[in-house]
Amino acid sequence: MTRIAIATLGCKTNQFESAAMHESLIKAGYALVPFTDFADIYLVNTCTVTAKADAESRRLVRRAGRVNPQATIVVTGCYAQVAADAVKDLPGVRLILGNDEKRELIYLLRDLGPAQQIKVSDIMTQDRVQTLTLETFAEHTRAFLQIQNGCEAYCSYCIVPYARGRSRSVPADEVMAGLERFAAQGFQEVVLTGIHLGAYGLDLHPGTSIRELVARIVSAEQVPRLRIGSVEPQEIDQPFIDLLAAEPSICNHLHIPLQAGNDAVLQRMNRRYTTAQFQELLARITTCMPAVTIGLDLITGFPGETEDEFAQGLEFIAQLPFAYCHVFPYSARSGTPAATMPHQIAPGIIRERAAQLRQLGEQKNRQWRQAQLQQTVLVLGLELIGESMIRGLARNYLVVTYPGGEELLNREVPVLIQSIDKNQARGELA
Repeated sequence: MTRIAIATLGCKTNQFESAAMHESLIKAGYALVPFTDFADIYLVNTCTVTAKADAESRRLVRRAGRVNPQATIVVTGCYAQVAADAVKDLPGVRLILGNDEKRELIYLLRDLGPAQQIKVSDIMTQDRVQTLTLETFAEHTRAFLQIQNGCEAYCSYCIVPYARGRSRSVPADEVMAGLERFAAQGFQEVVLTGIHLGAYGLDLHPGTSIRELVARIVSAEQVPRLRIGSVEPQEIDQPFIDLLAAEPSICNHLHIPLQAGNDAVLQRMNRRYTTAQFQELLARITTCMPAVTIGLDLITGFPGETEDEFAQGLEFIAQLPFAYCHVFPYSARSGTPAATMPHQIAPGIIRERAAQLRQLGEQKNRQWRQAQLQQTVLVLGLELIGESMIRGLARNYLVVTYPGGEELLNREVPVLIQSIDKNQARGELA
């Protein structure tokens, strides 16, 4: 059997697409091996959201070539989509696929000749979503369901619209069919994913919304737990909040990109809200959902960000009721408006500011985890640790370890939180 190894960088959409390619390769007779092993084919599903992601993509390609210099290396994903000319010069690369061409992987591998092939179409011309199909989710107990692709927000720092194309939604009937497949496989949690999840349905005829889709999903009662991916703040209205608060099957966990805590910076980023609007949104959410876990995305070092703007932003963010944050040092992406803005920030200053934000995030996370002590939470068993411990995920996104064996994998059980350490909580079955 031909051995193939897959490495995935980036978002949950990429994870879903890698899982779908994984499944199609297994069905076609390939043997999947870890990326660190000797393989005949290495596939790197890349990310390009930051310069660091680009560098990691290149590093993985080079590492594959060192493990097996005779291997066929396939590069796909967002970095391949926007920088095929750079990818083609990496050693050993035989096939470059754009995001839309991932669906053709099996056929292209069968017809691959000795010459390098570049299959990257103009994704900006795509007006229909072409999702990869996924019937199972090998090696996972939670399933990701892609319901949308693309983005038309055009934040001034972001390359994603050029890598993923315009916003395109999966018709609701197809979403429900995908959910039914996962339910038949016994998955206890499904995570809705997309590039711009809150734009779901705006391109469909007749139009619909993420709220209407979620309402249809929970009414079908196919899976016990539904988790919603990242949603932009301006797309979370009061009816959506009311739905999230009322439905027990929806996990009490929201990830909401803030990006900056200063209005002038938000405006330069082309973000469509103010800090006051964001603060008011979080107040409404926590009023309706007191036990909700909120995560944030933050970018620091954006062009023109002064010391005063950063300090004001840090003070504003410290007042917000969030449990964790993902901090991204600003990285100029060629082809975006921000890359040519004046007053680019020195890398050393960006690192210092990122460190301050991460320190604040760690403080907030400690406070949130300490608040879970002596609380009983519903935990889904994800993996076995040794012979007698389970690591699982609570509905509120708390990672929990507790006593148990294989019989508790992919089962949701109540756990009383008894202690907290740096990265997780420990508990006993309640």
